[in-house]
Amino acid sequence: MHDERSRSVPLYYDDIVPDGNAQRQPLVLCLDTSMSMADAPITMLNGALQEWVRDLSTDVNLAHSVEVALITFGGREVCAWRGATVLPDAADPDAFVAAHSFRPPLLQAGGVTLMTEALRTAVRLVAARKSALRQAGHLYYRPQICLITDGQPTTREGHLTDDWRGVVPLLAEQQRRKKFRLFAIGVGGITPHGEEVLRAIAPKYYARLQGFPFRQVLQMMSASAGAQDKGDGEEIYEKIFARFTSQRSAWNNG
Repeated sequence: MHDERSRSVPLYYDDIVPDGNAQRQPLVLCLDTSMSMADAPITMLNGALQEWVRDLSTDVNLAHSVEVALITFGGREVCAWRGATVLPDAADPDAFVAAHSFRPPLLQAGGVTLMTEALRTAVRLVAARKSALRQAGHLYYRPQICLITDGQPTTREGHLTDDWRGVVPLLAEQQRRKKFRLFAIGVGGITPHGEEVLRAIAPKYYARLQGFPFRQVLQMMSASAGAQDKGDGEEIYEKIFARFTSQRSAWNNG
């Protein structure tokens, strides 16, 4: 039987309440699904996501504390997903699903690289989720955003753009205020300019890696959640990130 407090939780949240009052760990996967990801890359990405879901189900600590939201940027729009369902509102806090019940969509590649808009959407989505958690009386760890891309920002017409420079101060200020932590992973054939963009977006947490290393991202999440629970400082997260991103053979085989 549910008590009065449980009945006050929004209906959409019923399926992601873990046992007790464990702190939530919101995670936004912000994934490039533009034309550069067509054929082998998108196949690898879908496979990696499915493998990641299987790994999540075996991690007792994360399966009920991590909540996953998915943002994709490809075609001519940015989409937020609740599991395998596209949401009409990209900043809907309903996008988050408990890790143990998260089922990703089958992603398709095409179109342009709306990276800047995707990052702004991720910031809005995190803010909306934190507000929903506070209203429901739940504690949470600092949300984490993981951007994975093999390209560089474009307009809706497909032209390269420097509009990403306008979002850098926002990201820097939000992270300075500990609103979230942003990881930027360049994969595949990302260009030197693409790397420059990601370094500017996430100067502390940028890496260029091969493959689609979701298993290692999961391990990094587990380690960082443990560090956060102990109240460790930011330097611990930098060490965690450096350790996992330096394991290139492991990432390459992910």
